[in-house]
Amino acid sequence: MPKISIISRLADFISPRQCPICGGRLCVMEEDLCAVCNYHLPRTGHYENPTDNEMARLFYGKIPIERCAALAFYESRSQANNLIYKLKYYGSPDVGETLGRLLAEELERCGFFENVDVIVPLPLARVRERQRGYNQSEKIARGIRSMTRLPIECKAVRRLSFSESQTHLEFRERMENVEGAFELVDARSLTGKHVLIVDDVVTTGATVTACARQILRAGDVKISVASVAFTRN
Repeated sequence: MPKISIISRLADFISPRQCPICGGRLCVMEEDLCAVCNYHLPRTGHYENPTDNEMARLFYGKIPIERCAALAFYESRSQANNLIYKLKYYGSPDVGETLGRLLAEELERCGFFENVDVIVPLPLARVRERQRGYNQSEKIARGIRSMTRLPIECKAVRRLSFSESQTHLEFRERMENVEGAFELVDARSLTGKHVLIVDDVVTTGATVTACARQILRAGDVKISVASVAFTRN
């Protein structure tokens, strides 16, 4: 059992931390979620086979993928669903970093980040970022960086258009919706590198595919994908 310093105990007493899912007080040995919520998180288990899982197969024949994994399944009324709603629609950027740390902790089990050179958060359209106040994928990337020390590159690719919601669209419609949505603006920062694209939720993979195709134009690039949640089709 790890030792807890007196300073940590005192800090936890003065400023109690809350579980972002249930709102309960975290004990000094709990990191980001309480033990109960952490146990009930609907994990995908993708870390067990990051080269061949149901999310990775979304990209087969579309873009070359080194590794691909999500932390949890995106299910109605699930803990992952509630956290992502807080992050995207309730002005809670700190939740993004929490989710990034949880994702990194899960994926480090399989050496997922080995040989990865840089993280590229999926870009958000400027109008949407102004509305929200931040890019949720960048917040998730910051949580991953805190665990892995990998650099984040936010300016190499930009999103040109603010397309309609993808929520109720099929794959073909989603691809049409994001066609021409991204532009590679700094190829030199990505050329010859293993790039980890980070997103909040992957459903059909259309948005990630569109972004990855622009990144691949930099030349000699390897692509991996990590997301907090994955929607089973």
